[in-house]
Amino acid sequence: MLNNSLVHRLGAVVAAISIVALMNIAISMAISASIQGSATAINLAGSLRMQSFVLLSDWLQVSGPGGLTENERLQRLENFSQRLEHPGLINALPSAVDHDLARQHQQVTELWQQQIRPLFRDRPTASTATELRERIDRLVHKIDSLVAMLEARTEARVRLMNLVQTISLIFAALVIVLMVFDIKARVLRPLGRLLEIAQAVGRKDFDQRANLPGRDELSQLGGALDQMTSALAKSYRQLESESWEKTRELEKSHAALELLHRASRSLFANRDLCGGSIPLLQQLEELLNIGPIRLYLHDRHAAEMVEAVTTASVDRPYYCRDHHCTACLVTPEAYDALPPSEDGQRLLLPIRTASTLLGTLEVWYRRDQGLPSTARRLLETLSDQLATAIFLQNQITEQQQLTLAEERAVIARELHDSLAQSLSYLKMQVARLRRVGLDPNNEQLHKDILEELSTGLNSAYRQLRELLTTFRLKLDTPDLGTALRETVNEFSERLDYSVSLDFRLPPQTLSANEEIHVLQVVREALANAVKHARATEVEVTIAFDTPTVKVRVSDNGVGLPDGDQPPQHYGLIIMQDRARTLGGRLAVDNRPEGGVDVTLAFIPKSRHLIPTQSSTTEA
Repeated sequence: MLNNSLVHRLGAVVAAISIVALMNIAISMAISASIQGSATAINLAGSLRMQSFVLLSDWLQVSGPGGLTENERLQRLENFSQRLEHPGLINALPSAVDHDLARQHQQVTELWQQQIRPLFRDRPTASTATELRERIDRLVHKIDSLVAMLEARTEARVRLMNLVQTISLIFAALVIVLMVFDIKARVLRPLGRLLEIAQAVGRKDFDQRANLPGRDELSQLGGALDQMTSALAKSYRQLESESWEKTRELEKSHAALELLHRASRSLFANRDLCGGSIPLLQQLEELLNIGPIRLYLHDRHAAEMVEAVTTASVDRPYYCRDHHCTACLVTPEAYDALPPSEDGQRLLLPIRTASTLLGTLEVWYRRDQGLPSTARRLLETLSDQLATAIFLQNQITEQQQLTLAEERAVIARELHDSLAQSLSYLKMQVARLRRVGLDPNNEQLHKDILEELSTGLNSAYRQLRELLTTFRLKLDTPDLGTALRETVNEFSERLDYSVSLDFRLPPQTLSANEEIHVLQVVREALANAVKHARATEVEVTIAFDTPTVKVRVSDNGVGLPDGDQPPQHYGLIIMQDRARTLGGRLAVDNRPEGGVDVTLAFIPKSRHLIPTQSSTTEA
């Protein structure tokens, strides 16, 4: 893997180029160093030729006028020898003794030292001059050869340096070309492919693969990108599947919530728990693929739970009230296929309020499918709705029983306080008549007793009629205000003028028993106005001055005789008794401007709790 690494290949290319450059520099420096001084040597060698001829000319003119002295001539000879052994020329020669250039220099040196220089010390003669010219010619020829060899050697080294530089340039260019092709094949193309895959991933196309050959970094990156793309494709498909499943669950939950909404309306609107819940429970079973569902109620008087609702049954349940209903009946084959078999599992959900366990909801589902958490929460919500519906139904039933008991108690009290007293009075008069007997001397007493019996019977009949009217009003009217308006209309017809009513009592202020007493007091006061007042105006006022309820019936009639109630008038006595029952006070007084005021003031039972609660809160 290291040999295929892009970093190592780039490092190798840079190293190769660097080595070639360094070698080129080193060789060039070496060659430059080797040819350094060659020009000096060539100049020195070239000057030796001219100096040879100068020496010859000076030697030939040594005896003529204007010639050199002996010392000057010797000095020039010494200069020629020094030039021949000059360091600039010696350093340009190769160190090897057997080298041609070294031998050529040696030959020039020997020819000068051994053959030419000694002749310059003699006096010039014709024969000596001729020989010296010959030797000078050989020396010049050898010097020319030496100069030519120096030039050839210098040019050869320059050509070698040019060759080295050319080879280095070619090698560097070749390396660069190979590097460009390598980068294009191993870097640019893989990078372009990786970029295409990245863009495809951006378009959510996870099917593209790099499939890069080799084991370098980009190949490894391509492999990693292929693995990442495969993982993304798998994750994306999984997310799509999960999203689809979540969408189905949300749709199912939405349908279940709508079903629960309809269930809440049906449960609270339908007083029959079985008829109101079975269709909804069956729809919930079909929606969540569960079932059957059974509802058991807890009875404090029974040791075991009592089945109240089931969505699947072979036989008609014992609690079924509608024998034409077949909502829960299924065939035996369908019942045997339900989850309560070996592959079924049961979920028990309590149906309870904050402090009371009302029942248990039994839900069956298939073990292999399980029960999702969403379905469980929906069933828990359903159990809460069932608990509320059952609790309200129990409350309504108890309230109906309490209302019925209260109505019966009111009827019994009204019969006891009115009709029973009148009948007791009549019984006493009958017993009195029996004691008197049929003695003719007691004829006047007989008449008085019979008159009292007639008055008592009329009073009893009137009270019975008023009781029937009162109970009919109570049962047919929704509240005290409506009953009072009907009563006012009734007495307006009897009086031939309108009875005014001022009703300013907030709703739910009085209990049913208190409403009966108030209505009876108003009716008794209006009856007295009809019989005795001979009034032209009657006004009924009922107001609430917290916490007291005030009832006032006033007329502009003749008033009470001497400010007292008439004899044998039991209506006022009954009204006083009703006031005491309400815990209030009844006052019957003549008005200064004429007429009678009947006033009842009492505090309702519900208002008696306010001071206690306030004091408890403050404490």
